[in-house]
Amino acid sequence: MPSAAPHLPMSRAEMDTLGWDQCDIIIVTGDAYVDHPSFGMAIVGRMLESHGFRVGIIAQPDWRSTEGFQALGEPRLFFGVTGGNMDSMVNRYTSDRRVRSDDAYTPGGEGGRRPDRCVIVYSQRLREAYRAVPIVIGGIEASLRRIAHYDYWSEQVRRSVLVDAKADMLVYGNGERQIGAIAAHLAAGQPLAALTQLRGTAFLRRGTPDDWIEIDSTGLDTPGTLNPPIDPYASEEQRQQQSQAVVPAPRDNVVKFYRKVPNSQRERSVIRLPAFSEVSKDPVLYAHASRILHLESNPGNARALTQRHGDFDVWLNPPPIPLTTPEMDAVYELPYSRRPHPAYGKEKIPAYHMIRFSVSIQRGCFGGCTFCSITEHEGRIIQSRSEESVIREIETIRDQVPGFSGVISDLGGPTANMYRLHCKSPEIESACRRPSCVYPGICPNLKTDHAPLIKLYQRARSLKGIKKVLIASGVRYDLAIESPEYVRELATHHTGGYLKIAPEAIGEGPLSKMMKPGVGTYYRFKELFDKYSKQAGKEQYLIPYFIAAHPGTRDQDMLELAVWLKKNDFRADQVQAFLPSPMASATAMYHSGKNPLKRVSRSSEDVVVPKGIKVRRLHKAFLRYHDPANWPVIREALKRMGRADLIGNGRQHLIPAYQPVGRSATPGSPSAGKLPFRTQHTGLPAVPQSRPRGRGRP
Repeated sequence: MPSAAPHLPMSRAEMDTLGWDQCDIIIVTGDAYVDHPSFGMAIVGRMLESHGFRVGIIAQPDWRSTEGFQALGEPRLFFGVTGGNMDSMVNRYTSDRRVRSDDAYTPGGEGGRRPDRCVIVYSQRLREAYRAVPIVIGGIEASLRRIAHYDYWSEQVRRSVLVDAKADMLVYGNGERQIGAIAAHLAAGQPLAALTQLRGTAFLRRGTPDDWIEIDSTGLDTPGTLNPPIDPYASEEQRQQQSQAVVPAPRDNVVKFYRKVPNSQRERSVIRLPAFSEVSKDPVLYAHASRILHLESNPGNARALTQRHGDFDVWLNPPPIPLTTPEMDAVYELPYSRRPHPAYGKEKIPAYHMIRFSVSIQRGCFGGCTFCSITEHEGRIIQSRSEESVIREIETIRDQVPGFSGVISDLGGPTANMYRLHCKSPEIESACRRPSCVYPGICPNLKTDHAPLIKLYQRARSLKGIKKVLIASGVRYDLAIESPEYVRELATHHTGGYLKIAPEAIGEGPLSKMMKPGVGTYYRFKELFDKYSKQAGKEQYLIPYFIAAHPGTRDQDMLELAVWLKKNDFRADQVQAFLPSPMASATAMYHSGKNPLKRVSRSSEDVVVPKGIKVRRLHKAFLRYHDPANWPVIREALKRMGRADLIGNGRQHLIPAYQPVGRSATPGSPSAGKLPFRTQHTGLPAVPQSRPRGRGRP
């Protein structure tokens, strides 16, 4: 097997240096190419290289013509297309649909270097340039759009990205296994169309094969009949006739769902979701389809799903089997240079500088937060690296990465403290359909022992040349309180003055729609954190994150949160408004006004949804109650809500009655939210509330 390339080639000249006349696979990505295991294109590229394939990278090509896509010539096997570490729409637009001025995954942080709906555009350009070469799409952008999905930016339900991209196959989730199998299949001379049983993939087919059992998804939930829209110009008699008209019943040959499907038939059964033409017109059917997809997300019991798009079905095979610990170790110990490609010279790539001294120790999250896309992409089963592998990576950073000063900036993953946590029973785990292992309470079958993580922390910080190991990933504090010793370790050795955690809300209304624990759990964690910080002789603070305008949130909920923030002397610099990312359960709530965490029907639970720029800005204003630019809109809201008693110049009031000259900007305007930080009367400094964009969470 040939030795690893210093970097995967991005030009013909580099291919010539390596002695290549042609690449086997070319990866086209919306991110700058950084050869580091935090970047998807580097992981997939190095993994394929380890199997003997010649892999090239085309990073951020000019999509206005096909020229940039022809830089490396035609690959022997296929093109792999990814939008990058972030969804291109989340990367480009704020939650208020404003264009972002920067892009952390681009040299110089320059915005606008990738198109909207990156995967679709790149795939179409490749098809123009190389009509016969297979195209495989993947990454988080493709993963979250694998079926018909609500698109926040166009405010409509869009088709599966597989259809719009005109790709041959879609890989969802972490794709090492799938991409490796696809490459081996094509290298053996087999057509991609014959690869129909590969987990974690989606493709187009015409109808269901004869030897499969087709299950109507309405056997799981029964949304009820769909009444056609009423014609406002019709007569009263015509309106009554229209209101009584219904959609025809499902086909007679569709097999209904039964709770006990024989194991011999289960692997050959597929659940038919409502067609794109139906979910695009009916929000309740959309919520139903979203619920079914999430119910069928456990690799241990998930079945294939199919959804009609015009003349074709989008066929989703069950999710991939999680990687074992040795497989995880192998992925993260491939020969990465851990640097940006030399072609970028001295240009700074902000995302790289943020993660260059961090180490991923696990994948997946079983929290199931409805607004987060981690579980839709990486799954709920935790995949952990070995302690030895993590230690070796820390030593590599210490010895080889330029600029290392002895501080590991993060040791974590999607969450900080799910390392090696798992179900106590493999049998129960493989049969479970719960969307969360920790909501409404921690499952009694969940192993919550933090001892392996504590041991890893202790060993990492004792390494020669390591001054500090910080924990920057989000701490799941409802799990942390199950292990006070972990909180002690965290507070004593791994917090740099402030620890960021995410209660997200304090009211039961929004919390129940987020699937987050109550504020009482926050108080228990704070008590432990403060206790151990004091014992360590450290003055340290918790910095809580909150989301504005999440489904289930009323104006009253945000008011109560604002009062709570003032009572606890918190001043957020930046705030996050809910962004309906494709395929998230909270997005189904936002679009349909129904709760897909329960059985969905026409008469099932309605969800309060804060929509429209006015209410979203009000909710954000409540989070920044201390900003004079927000006071006019808050005063107006308090009077409307009958809470004018909170307006005044005393410490017991939320906002003052006076308005400083020149501080009456509309919330969300360019001048809003840019006041300098000031120290509260308690002595606790106001601190920025910012969270990195990426890692699946917009």
